[in-house]
Amino acid sequence: MNSKHIGQHHENQAKHYLSAQGLVILHQNFYCKGGEIDLIALDQNTLVFIEVKFRQTDSQGLPSEFITPTKQKRLVKCAQFFLLKHRQFEHYCMRFDSLSILGEDWTLDWQKNIINGW
Repeated sequence: MNSKHIGQHHENQAKHYLSAQGLVILHQNFYCKGGEIDLIALDQNTLVFIEVKFRQTDSQGLPSEFITPTKQKRLVKCAQFFLLKHRQFEHYCMRFDSLSILGEDWTLDWQKNIINGW
């Protein structure tokens, strides 16, 4: 499998995990100029933009460490674009989460509200 298929596989696993935790998945792979949001979901009355990261090992660092300030800016711009296209969500509370998947044993680390003050 190439890296795109591997990424899609892990995003699907993340989607199932988050759904089991009570989130309602609205979109997968929302693209905009300059970026992408892996998953967009509702957590009760909160709109959640989720970045999914997978790493085979932590030898290069934890998956969540790859969400750099540049990546965060791209996520925010994509979220703003999403809100322009989906005005029904503009008054919802919002947050950015990451779901990191490490190794084949599927060690999950769900971090909520990873971008403050956007």
